[in-house]
Amino acid sequence: DTCRSRIPRPHKPHLPVPTRCLLSGRGHGEGGAAQQRLVIAAAAARRSWSWQNDRVFGFVQHIRIQGNNSKSTARTVMASRSSCFLFLLVLLFSGQVIRVVLSMAVGINYGQIANDLPSPGRVASLLRSLNISRVKLYDADQNVLSAFLNTDVEFVIGIGNENVSAMTDPAAALGWLEQHVLPYLPYTKITCIAVGNEVFKGNDTTLMADLLPAMESVHQGLVSLSLETKVNVTSAHSLDMLGNSYPPSAGSFRQDLAVFIQPILNFHSVTKSPFLINAYPYFAYKANPSAVSLDYVLFEPNPGVVDPNTNLNYDNMLYAQIDAVYSAIRAWGHADIELRISETGWPSRGDSDEVGATPENAARYNGNLLQRIGMSEGTPLKPSVPVDIYVFALFNEDLKPGPTSERNYGLFYPDGTPVYNVGLQGYLPPMSSSSSSSSSRSAMMMPGLRAFVFVVAALILAWK
Repeated sequence: DTCRSRIPRPHKPHLPVPTRCLLSGRGHGEGGAAQQRLVIAAAAARRSWSWQNDRVFGFVQHIRIQGNNSKSTARTVMASRSSCFLFLLVLLFSGQVIRVVLSMAVGINYGQIANDLPSPGRVASLLRSLNISRVKLYDADQNVLSAFLNTDVEFVIGIGNENVSAMTDPAAALGWLEQHVLPYLPYTKITCIAVGNEVFKGNDTTLMADLLPAMESVHQGLVSLSLETKVNVTSAHSLDMLGNSYPPSAGSFRQDLAVFIQPILNFHSVTKSPFLINAYPYFAYKANPSAVSLDYVLFEPNPGVVDPNTNLNYDNMLYAQIDAVYSAIRAWGHADIELRISETGWPSRGDSDEVGATPENAARYNGNLLQRIGMSEGTPLKPSVPVDIYVFALFNEDLKPGPTSERNYGLFYPDGTPVYNVGLQGYLPPMSSSSSSSSSRSAMMMPGLRAFVFVVAALILAWK
């Protein structure tokens, strides 16, 4: 994994070019797809009920919190005791435990450039306790995908830049799918494949030219496997593919990239796949802290910035960046392409010249961002389309190259404690019990009776 130094092109100061690490995929063990599927299917059967158990435990915890904070809220959810009893009967006699999960709409980037991270199985428990059900990887790590069997977590997996050119061969793309995707479906929910990461940030024109053929080969492989309606193909881009980003309504792509980007937009339009952007207001503030309002980039109260062409007011920079990309896409003839933010975040530490990289600012940025996501808020240009965001990142990664900030984007330390408080209180099981806790709980009670007992306990706690 490498992080290449990059020199931004001239750019208007309102939305400076962000600089992010290019995260490469890592290799995986060899093995026949058929054999892998048998092993994964067996593991899925073993893990199915343990996942449901943990979801019930999460529900109990949620009801307890609601009961402590607001008894009226609990009574609103359960309008009467008779309806509660009926609810319990449904839980007891249904063929499977009803999953009552208030999953967060936010996604999380799960990077692994570190030597001190918890095992994927423990990470699965952490995300389960946080009710986060969308994860983005930078590779197709078989250990991670196996750890999330039957968990209902949706995965974006990646093909690293070093493998993009090889994927232009349809046979190689099909082989990659047969090894890294097919064995895990339907037990692990792989919904998207990101081919390459920030390819247009560098100067490798061969890689740029190979990106679309690689995406097409992967998509064709999915078609041949009858998976094209379940898994889509995309690529994550950085904002410096824009030639202009202010005002947002005048957003446009760089003309020197038109030969590459226009056909990619056509691909997204035809395949109905999302266009991914990595957006970091932090870099705008870092580049010019005297001219860029800190409140504006941190979602704090501020007068905002008015787009003179549309009279739309932007109270934060991230939404301005998103709408600049929407405008650039529309300027090249497309109004039907979904836009997702595949990365955004704020570092909690930095070098002496990395202004603003503090725990306080990181907490304000990510905390306010999570509140906005929870409100299903759209941007000024598309107020009815909730922003779709993957926060960067789950953990601090101690082996990432580059400045100190690159190793300090995580919401959590590797031991599972929060780096700062944004209201996410998860549980990372200890190493000694992570492999046995779920299975021991599964053996304790029959599935229906177990659900009955836990939910009754939850309601009693909520009613007090």
